[in-house]
Amino acid sequence: MHKILQPDGWAKPVGYSNGVEAQGRLVFTGGQIGWNAQGEFESDDLVDQIGQTLANIVAILEEAGAGPQHVTSMTWYVTDLGAYRSGLKRMAPVYRDAMGKHFPPMAVVEVTGLVEARAKVEIQAMAVIP
Repeated sequence: MHKILQPDGWAKPVGYSNGVEAQGRLVFTGGQIGWNAQGEFESDDLVDQIGQTLANIVAILEEAGAGPQHVTSMTWYVTDLGAYRSGLKRMAPVYRDAMGKHFPPMAVVEVTGLVEARAKVEIQAMAVIP
């Protein structure tokens, strides 16, 4: 569907891709956070919020007739990079539950805060439907 771009001689990344080539209809999500469909937080735990955030992204993609496999890029904004790093093992199955084994190019950025005070993560995604 999409072509993963992996330059010769580069170490293979774990959990993301260096680049992707795609053609088709573009879908962009706004920054999604870890609250439910009613705009309520069910947890203040970073990994729990990541799971909800990814589920929110998948729901938006479905509205466009897309799925996780169509995501071409993600930018993650976290309020605590240390918590992100220490939560990676717990995060892996949560990520796979929402995104499967699809690992698009991603960036993770630590920020001092997000618009919603309880939010620990905000993720923006771009997708291409062939």
